[in-house]
Amino acid sequence: MQQRPEHPNLVFVLTDRQRQDTMACYGNQWVQTPNLNRLAEESLVFDHCYVTQPVCAPARASLFSGLYPPAAGMPVNRLVMPANVPTVGEMLGGPYRKAYFGKWHLGDEIFRQRGFDEWLGCHDIWWPEYRRESSRRELSAYHHWLVSQGFEPDAPHPAGRMFSDRARVGLPAQYQIASYLGQQAAAFIRANRERPFVLFVCCIEPHPPFVGPYDHLHDPTTLPVDDTFLVPPEGHSLFNRLRADFWRHAAHDDIPLDDEAGWRRLRASYYGYMKLVDDMVGTITAAIDDAGVRERTALVYTSEHGDMVGTHGLLEMRTPYEEASVVPLLVRAPWLATVQRRIGGNFSQIDMLPTMLDLLGETIPGHLHGESRLDVLRGEADLAGNDIVLQHNGIGDRDLTIEASAHHWPREKVEQLNWLKTIPWRTLVSRDRFKLTLCACDQGELFDLDADPGETTNLFDRPEHRDRIRLMAARLRVWQGRYGDSAPLPAV
Repeated sequence: MQQRPEHPNLVFVLTDRQRQDTMACYGNQWVQTPNLNRLAEESLVFDHCYVTQPVCAPARASLFSGLYPPAAGMPVNRLVMPANVPTVGEMLGGPYRKAYFGKWHLGDEIFRQRGFDEWLGCHDIWWPEYRRESSRRELSAYHHWLVSQGFEPDAPHPAGRMFSDRARVGLPAQYQIASYLGQQAAAFIRANRERPFVLFVCCIEPHPPFVGPYDHLHDPTTLPVDDTFLVPPEGHSLFNRLRADFWRHAAHDDIPLDDEAGWRRLRASYYGYMKLVDDMVGTITAAIDDAGVRERTALVYTSEHGDMVGTHGLLEMRTPYEEASVVPLLVRAPWLATVQRRIGGNFSQIDMLPTMLDLLGETIPGHLHGESRLDVLRGEADLAGNDIVLQHNGIGDRDLTIEASAHHWPREKVEQLNWLKTIPWRTLVSRDRFKLTLCACDQGELFDLDADPGETTNLFDRPEHRDRIRLMAARLRVWQGRYGDSAPLPAV
């Protein structure tokens, strides 16, 4: 292990809805991700990286503020993170040039903010959340770039017209958001090669619509799938059972999901999006090498949460199941390691911000909920004794059926699903790899992740696990007390 460079650079790459099993280092040998595979060969690879909440904005709020979502003011999507919540751009000191490119999703989407020197917005759909009325007549840098390339926007916007998601994903690969961000990131790296920099690159891919330029890259009929693909969550929470039933009566991206063929098409298109992500990573890593800054640049790669994409017959996230809550995490820092080293145990993204600040030699604010795991990155400690907590906060969240392009569910069933959506739940993943989920209005869940990695058998009502559940519930309540969490939990 080498000495850390003075003021090392950081490139932080964040994807959206990327489940962990989308890369070779996590067992997926058929998805075409050569650049990510190469990066993993040179990185610390975390076996179990958990998000704080498997929902977009809450997960991002934790990554960038170091606080659990309610404390960051972001328990659900479509909110604006309070101005008095400091974020990473405001915590970084020293001589750093700080840039944020891509999806923000925490308010005032396309405008420079939060201590960053440069800002590159890509998403115009969240204009209703802009705090200033005049801002709603502005459009993103990505929008203006697409117009400069000769494309016509198709959807209404206070500024005139914007590009809808459907129009955007129909463009050739070189005009997708990931491709645009890769080129812009490369230009930033070249321009700042002589000074310390921190760059966040946050693409929307592989978020739906699950249609795009690489839809046909993988054959859906022969694509390998997980053992729990389309296996309904029988004996699990009513919330997840209802969601699985809903998707059996729905379509997504106009693909009917009432049979296996439709789900396979969806999964193949989802994997096709990983080609866009991989190309972006290749552009960024090549720029780091070409700029001559590789030895003093840390590259962190992760995702805000995963997506079920057919596992247990479910779609999207909002569930503690592994496919939604466990994401890739690669850390390449040449002064720590030059070849792949696996890091076992449970890692929570609540620890991401303090760890990254420590990696750069920056001061860690005392109010953060997480702690630095730099000693784990150095190989001086491990995560063997680490419990982690996941949460869901549903009040104010959207109607969970709107992601379907069509469905045949009666109104009373939709109401039932959305009632259950509002009830918070808390999940503890223990150091010995048991997962307990508690909800005040729903069936509890307990899974032995070592013996049952697909989470098929709910052990919650088994008498032999009663004491285990009580002990795990006690640890959850200690966590609640420590962080002021008020979600109601049932007696066990």
